[in-house]
Amino acid sequence: MTSAPISSQGERKATRREWLGLLAIALPCMIYSMDLTVLNLAVPTLTRDLKPSASQLLWIIDIYGFMVAGFLMTMGTLGDRIGRRRLLMIGAAFFGVASTVAAFSNSAEMLIAMRAVLGIAGATLAPSTLSLITVMFSDEKERTFAISMWIASFSVGAIIGPVVGGFLIEYFWWGSAFLIAVPPMLLLLAIGPILLPEYRAPNAGRIDILSALLSLAAVLGLVYGIKHWAAEGFDWQAAVSIIAGLGFVLLFLRRQARLADPMIDLAMFRIPAFRAALAINLAGILFMFGSFIFLAQYFQLVAGLTPLQAGLWSLPSAVAFTLASFVTPSLVGRFTPAALMAGGMAVSAIGFVWLVFAPGLVQIVAASVVFSIGFTPVITLTTGIVVGSAPPERTGAASAMSETSVELGGALGIAVLGSLGAALYRSRMADVVVPGVSVEALAPARSTLGGALAFATGLAPDQAGPMLARACEAFMLGFRAAAVLSIVGMLFCIAVTLTTLRNARPGEAH
Repeated sequence: MTSAPISSQGERKATRREWLGLLAIALPCMIYSMDLTVLNLAVPTLTRDLKPSASQLLWIIDIYGFMVAGFLMTMGTLGDRIGRRRLLMIGAAFFGVASTVAAFSNSAEMLIAMRAVLGIAGATLAPSTLSLITVMFSDEKERTFAISMWIASFSVGAIIGPVVGGFLIEYFWWGSAFLIAVPPMLLLLAIGPILLPEYRAPNAGRIDILSALLSLAAVLGLVYGIKHWAAEGFDWQAAVSIIAGLGFVLLFLRRQARLADPMIDLAMFRIPAFRAALAINLAGILFMFGSFIFLAQYFQLVAGLTPLQAGLWSLPSAVAFTLASFVTPSLVGRFTPAALMAGGMAVSAIGFVWLVFAPGLVQIVAASVVFSIGFTPVITLTTGIVVGSAPPERTGAASAMSETSVELGGALGIAVLGSLGAALYRSRMADVVVPGVSVEALAPARSTLGGALAFATGLAPDQAGPMLARACEAFMLGFRAAAVLSIVGMLFCIAVTLTTLRNARPGEAH
């Protein structure tokens, strides 16, 4: 058997086994992403069959994401201790079984329980696969390419999930959307032990149960509070949840500082590249995800598109992001990571500037393509720097921290930018009056654009027209304000990149 070739830097080049292993790793990542979105299509028929209450329906939709976010830290650390491939195989098995049971659920309670199990199993997939990539690919260029493909697999899942799921739901039943996951998980269980290496931290101790519970409470408290803030506004429930989450964060960090074998080695945060890359990852996702929420509303509420049409118009940015993932590795050889990330964020900023002045649907979609392409090298390289800055025995935990920053960034994007848009909308609509309609009856129209559209159905055309024009103008004011804030955010991240990450490279600790 011939040994693997060696790069000019003395690093082992990947063999056919590693590249085939990368394809195996892409399978669970794609399914993980599909499961985040595919259920939305099943809600109408699911509601008809299971008859969930309003509260139960919210839990059916949200509990998967909550469990993923809450268990990422624990699963990343567990993989370092028991073996990353072993944890991935266990997670894949549970994901396949839970998907099958969820597909044939006969009550809302049963479906909620299975969605929770799916979330816990899903939390094993991202950190295990990302940390395995760092073991499989030691050459910097190959690792960057592998991480780009890892990120692209999530994008592919998001693109094909609604298409495949919509086809199955239309021609079969809502539960068939869950069965999409079963064949890929079975294939992973068959080929994973052959193609994927095993790695566990040497001399790893047992996982600290109290630390795991504290991390779960911290992340769930923060994510729930932020999502409640986005959906209902900043009320006492959001405040209590966020404050409790921050309290658990402090307790978690204090415990990690005292443990001989902590879940998170706080020394990693003393590495400037690690801190900066994690912060840029979170901030970038905040602005990107928040902007896409506005786009989704714009398509249906302002442009008047059907859900299917809105889905099709959202494809260009997703496809552009996916294709740009394939280009990033070739650019890494020509530019330093800091220059490439700063350049990418500058392109994103240009896209947001275009968004501020875009007059209609086509240009708004084109602007979203530009800022999506610009952010592609940023997420690839910050992910590589985060996991590469950590010691090999802590790569699983670092991978989980990278994924947790994405979860928190997405939730913050919805809450912060969504709250900004809602506040500007209410301010612009505060003095709107409709002859013959009381102020109390106008309250829904003054609160959201969706409320204005629903309220307008009961008005005469000469009354509805001016009110809807004002409502759309108010929504676009918030949309453009979010784009301006995103420009400022990109410029700030560029400054951090050029000052803190000048010499950082994926796979090297600084």
